[in-house]
Amino acid sequence: MVIASFSKAEFNQTPEVLDSFAGITSSAAAVHVTNTTSYLYLQNRATFKFDPADEDKRKKLCEGILNILEKDTKTSCQVACLEALRILSRDKKVLVPVTTKRNMQILMKLARLDTVEDPLERVSEFPVIVEALKCLCNIIFNSSVAQKLSLELNLAAMLCNLLQKCKDRQLVDDIKCFDLRLLFLLSLLHTDIRAQLRQELQGVQVLTQALESSLSVRWTEEYKAAEDRDRPPLSLQETDCAIEALKALFNVTLDSWNVHSKNESHQFRYMAAILRHCLLTTGPTEEKTEELHSNAINLLSNVPVSCLDVLINPSSQEETDIKYNGMNMGAIQILLDFMEKRIDKGSSYREGLTPVLSLLTECCRTHRNIRKFIKAQVLPPLRDVSNRPEVGTTVRNKLVRLMTHVDLGVKQIAAEFLFVLCKERVDSLLKYTGYGNAAGLLAARGLLAGGRGDHWYSDDEDTDTEEYKSAKPNINLITGHLEEPMPNPMDEMTEEQKEYEAMKLVNMFDKLSRDELIKPMGVRPDGTMAPLEEAVSQYHTSKQESSDSD
Repeated sequence: MVIASFSKAEFNQTPEVLDSFAGITSSAAAVHVTNTTSYLYLQNRATFKFDPADEDKRKKLCEGILNILEKDTKTSCQVACLEALRILSRDKKVLVPVTTKRNMQILMKLARLDTVEDPLERVSEFPVIVEALKCLCNIIFNSSVAQKLSLELNLAAMLCNLLQKCKDRQLVDDIKCFDLRLLFLLSLLHTDIRAQLRQELQGVQVLTQALESSLSVRWTEEYKAAEDRDRPPLSLQETDCAIEALKALFNVTLDSWNVHSKNESHQFRYMAAILRHCLLTTGPTEEKTEELHSNAINLLSNVPVSCLDVLINPSSQEETDIKYNGMNMGAIQILLDFMEKRIDKGSSYREGLTPVLSLLTECCRTHRNIRKFIKAQVLPPLRDVSNRPEVGTTVRNKLVRLMTHVDLGVKQIAAEFLFVLCKERVDSLLKYTGYGNAAGLLAARGLLAGGRGDHWYSDDEDTDTEEYKSAKPNINLITGHLEEPMPNPMDEMTEEQKEYEAMKLVNMFDKLSRDELIKPMGVRPDGTMAPLEEAVSQYHTSKQESSDSD
């Protein structure tokens, strides 16, 4: 919908009308301004596209509204003006009069960001604070000038202070939610503010406490939150607050893989314990629960992998039935279910699937119990090998199909995940996927000749089922499934016919090679691919050096 209010006769002079009342504080003037801006808001609250012909009028209207907001007017008038300004601030082209230091300070004052000591006590002011924060969100998102001013005005520090005031107060969830959203936007759009939050303002601690408060975490011991199976889902407001806190924390904790101090390690383990609780929590709807879990997974990807052991805890009798080696695997099961759900969606794999696959891969690489629990579900002992590995509805089948996906990033992380589950052993991976599906990973890792990856794993061996052992001699190593023995077409040929067919095949390959339609490749001694001539030369050189050393 395009704004049309300005073309109506009764609102042709809206900017001038508001400007004329800017210096008047009478009740009648406040009522008129309230009615005018309220009508404007109600007519256009769903508007996101604007008529270019009315751009100058919208600029004047912004100036008129800000002139009124600078005065000490009634709360209802302030709310109405801010609502109208929020709609107008969706238009990037009219933000020039808004994005000045004076006007930013007006909005910050209305949002109670300029008061360090004063607590949030007057409930009647809350709607003004919320609307002012909404306006600031729009303005900062749409204006690079406002983003620079926010650093100059130290907006991030003021938002952290306001967040602290919300910590122990009821009825402030809306304020908290938009405070967190503004911190998310600032940390997303301005790298200097991201650094300021982490290094100067204790942003990780402040945001983690806000997340803990939104989820109502109760601790039973260090790094272990109480699990209540009968706990009701989070409200929509609590879920939104938690999501905004997760998004802000994700920005602030980027590049946090290297933990250098004991205090940092504690902070991330504490965060991981809250995120575990978050994964075990549900929102008001299935869509909100998925959004909550998605943002929790994104943040877990920033947590140093050494701190992720708190995702599993020693299990007690009254807790979940999802256990392995005496450890509570409830959160890991949620991650697996989330991964499969994202695979089943069949779209947006790079954004929706790769974060959870990357997280599970790192967890499996570092934590033995997690790897063994996941392998038992994703790669259980093989029994029926009559179908190709990529055919079927199991999680293994779905992941093997992803190994040949058109998106390079998706197929790499899917293959890496299965490779880690196989303890980076080539023979084990080929057993579950077939050589054809695994060739891309093996070529990239220089393992086409076999062997294993660089990471060390425990020496416990996989045990093959009797069904697999009996079928193994007839399994096609390329396709990874059982094939009935095929008759050899050369059995009935004479030696002359065999030689003729062989030369015919050689000539065909030679023609394709000369026309540069194909390039014959070979495997170097280090397992990587190279043009055939180079690979053969290196192989002979390596063999010669080996003979000389003997």
